[in-house]
This record gives sequence, structure tokens and C-alpha cells, in this order.
Amino acid sequence: MTLAQNLADRLAEVDRRIADACRRAGRSRGEVNVIAVTKYMAADEAIRLVEAGIVHIGENRWPDAREKAEKLAGRATLHFIGTLQSRKVRHVVGRFQYIHSLDRLSLAEEIETRAAALGLIVPCFLQVNVSGEATKHGVAPEELFRLAEGLRGLPHVRPVGLMTMAPHESDPERTRPVFRELRRLLAELNARAIFDHELTELSMGMSNDFEVAVEEGATWVRLGSVLAGQAGSAGDGSEGAPASGDGERSGE
Repeated sequence: MTLAQNLADRLAEVDRRIADACRRAGRSRGEVNVIAVTKYMAADEAIRLVEAGIVHIGENRWPDAREKAEKLAGRATLHFIGTLQSRKVRHVVGRFQYIHSLDRLSLAEEIETRAAALGLIVPCFLQVNVSGEATKHGVAPEELFRLAEGLRGLPHVRPVGLMTMAPHESDPERTRPVFRELRRLLAELNARAIFDHELTELSMGMSNDFEVAVEEGATWVRLGSVLAGQAGSAGDGSEGAPASGDGERSGE
């Protein structure tokens, strides 16, 4: 089997699993987008994913993403899914179309400054640490609404939804309460009408648990190992392991 055929088969299997999860939940397959996490892939491997039909590429750290961002510009929609340090905002805004890890007002202000200078509006997900794990990052659920209030005066930062990382569980069913709570928080955020628009997106679910996430309302799933032929692997680090070196953290 050729490399291209092997990749096509993996993509088809992921699509089938998402479609089955949508069917169980009474949803349309078109409601769910796949972000291919390419943290440990070379630029040429990421290009092969795009050539195979992947539209969305996710990266965790700017130093690893630099070459891919250059080669994939205009060919794919780029998502920054790892923790973003304020000093790296100048590299990310203008190159990545989405930021999935907005978790503090100071970061939002940096994004606002850079986006305003470039004449851009940046779609952002507010990252929530639903599980409360010390190894996970994001705003605490009880602080989410205060963060949201602080964003109202930043016209170049556009919240579109919420993001979370569930614990890695041998039984994916155990992640369901985390995903269900993120969906509830999104509903409450909209009910409070903090923003002048409805937030519709839920970025949640990885290779180990994406089917449960889809059943609970995910509109974006972040997949690494299952696309690399290592479905369910917890050790490859492509989706959940903390990043090292400069203090940035993984966003799956």
C-alpha cells in the first residue's frame, strides 16, 4: 500500500467514525470540522495531509510551526492551539486564522494590539480548564464570565466559542462529563448575552475521545495520532503532552 493510499484510508476511517457519532447524536456530519495536529510532523508531511484533503492544520508552538506556516500559507486554514505567550503574539497573529487558547485578558490585549495594527479581526476560542487538573491550562469555569466581560472592549478579538482538554482516559466514556460541561458553559455564556453575537463553536476532542466529544456537541476536533496511524496513543505527545523549552503549553 502506498503512503498516499494509507493516509487516504486513515482519513476515510476518521470521517466514518465522526459520521457515526453524528448519527448517534442526531447531528449533521457537516457540523464537525477536523483539525490535523501536526506538531511532530515535518512541513512536507503536513503538505501531504493538505493534498489528501485536510483543510485545517493545528500547531502548538511557534518555533515548530514557522516553516509549516510559511509553506501552507494560502493552502490551509491554520489554527494555533497551544498556549500562546504574549511575546509570541506578533508571530502568530496574521499567520494563523484561529487562536484556540485565549485564557487571560492580558493575552487578549496583546492580540488586540497586533490585530489592530494589521487591520485584522482574530477569531478566538476561550480555553476553559473544565477538569481542574493541574496539568491542564485555561481559565477556571467560575472565571470564564469575568474574562468574557473583559473582552467586550477589544474590537479586533472576536470570541467564537470555547475550547477544553479532557483528561486522557483508557475509557473515553469517562470524558463525557467534561465535554458536556463545556457545552453547558457555552449555553450559559450565550444566555448572559455578554457579546453582541452568539458563540457557536466547541473545540474539544482528541484522538482518544473525539467520538464522545462529537456526541456532546464538538464542532472542532483536534486529531494527531489517529491521523498518523497511532490511534489512541497517549505517548506520542502530538495532542496532549505539555510542551517544553520556552514555556508554551500544548493545546492538543
